[in-house]
Amino acid sequence: MSMLRRLKMTMGAALAVSLASTLAVHADEQFFPLQSYRVGPYAAGGTGFFGGFIDYLNLVNIRDGGINGVKLTWDEGETQYEVERGIEVYERLKSHPGIAAWNPLSVGIAYAMIDRITKDRVPLITINHGRTDSTDGRVFPYVFPLLLNPYSETSGIVNYIASREGGPDKLKGKKIVVLYHGSPYGKETIPIYKLLADKYAFSLEQIEVPHPGNEQQSQWLSIRRAKPDYVVLRGWGVMNPVALKTAQKVGFPADHIIGNVWSNSEEDVIPAGDAAKGYVAITTQASGSEYPVLQEVIKTVYGANKGNLEDKKRIGSVYHNLGIVNGILNVEAVRIAQAKFGKRTLTGDEVRWGFEHLQLDPARVEALGAKGLFHSINVTWDNHEGDGRVTFQQWDGSKWKVVSDWIAPDWAFLRPIIERSSTAYAKEHGIKVRTSGDDPVSQ
Repeated sequence: MSMLRRLKMTMGAALAVSLASTLAVHADEQFFPLQSYRVGPYAAGGTGFFGGFIDYLNLVNIRDGGINGVKLTWDEGETQYEVERGIEVYERLKSHPGIAAWNPLSVGIAYAMIDRITKDRVPLITINHGRTDSTDGRVFPYVFPLLLNPYSETSGIVNYIASREGGPDKLKGKKIVVLYHGSPYGKETIPIYKLLADKYAFSLEQIEVPHPGNEQQSQWLSIRRAKPDYVVLRGWGVMNPVALKTAQKVGFPADHIIGNVWSNSEEDVIPAGDAAKGYVAITTQASGSEYPVLQEVIKTVYGANKGNLEDKKRIGSVYHNLGIVNGILNVEAVRIAQAKFGKRTLTGDEVRWGFEHLQLDPARVEALGAKGLFHSINVTWDNHEGDGRVTFQQWDGSKWKVVSDWIAPDWAFLRPIIERSSTAYAKEHGIKVRTSGDDPVSQ
């Protein structure tokens, strides 16, 4: 055999081994495309959330070798929280093999993606935000507003106010002002507040703050004249500390301002200084780094210099912990799907099935090192949110302190409203409503 032929055979064998190795790597990877925002007016939320998400994915890779041997990978595209940039990132990354789910943490980007992800059959996770009626998995099989939607959040806030007043019947005659961000996100709860005001007979006024919310003097002067019992702050970004500081100027007490789930972070209260002391906000996950899973992240991930946060003081903050919880939910959905389809890279549709069977009771939450960090979740094919349990925390000037039990929304009241909206959407878009948890395309 000539030397040239031997060389060709050797090179061919090496190429085959290399190709097999490359294919094996791709076959054993599950990819998470991240439409992050680390610059711009909402960078605090983006760096905290995506930092926590990546920290948890790193923890699973380092500690466990991935999910049953399947390595977790990701790539980021900067959106600056802008819809156009978010869609550009989607179009750029959607062809990557092994996509598990999309997690944009943006109402505008999520709305713009619904038709696209449904066509591409890949789950869209809108933890704590997104379309309320996407809770109805019969109509939105690929969208998952995990933990809570805007309406269940609103119900939870009203239930908390009722608990402070001595019961739902004590809401009658009370006056509540909702100060909301002038965006689709901010406006989404306008109808449900009206319905709850009618149900409980409290007086309601809803006041818009134009984006980004740097100037609120006129709004708070109106609030001072109205003399409400409570102000619900449905803010985002810079709007929140400005609201707290302006409330102090007009003499409205911070402990009667109830922040929504995007007004509940350290970045919302620390810039407000003393004006934030006593402020209360809803949350789906507690803050703090004392939970076992956070201690593992500190030891295993940051100990290996692979942590994603530049400022380690933010470990255990509200946004970082939300990213950790979101990582837990994504990873467990993949793990559940693997149990059915095999310990391998899954398709988006297979991961969707995993999310539709994402049932983590308090015992499983504890086993994951997250007892007290979040309560539980029970997703089904027709309920893509879960239980919707929330708690409330109060800022004491240096840290958040939980001040309530876990509170459930009024599902008997909310579900018919959600289904009316989702079925109207289905009719308008020619969508066949699912009647079981089978393959949504075959329904």
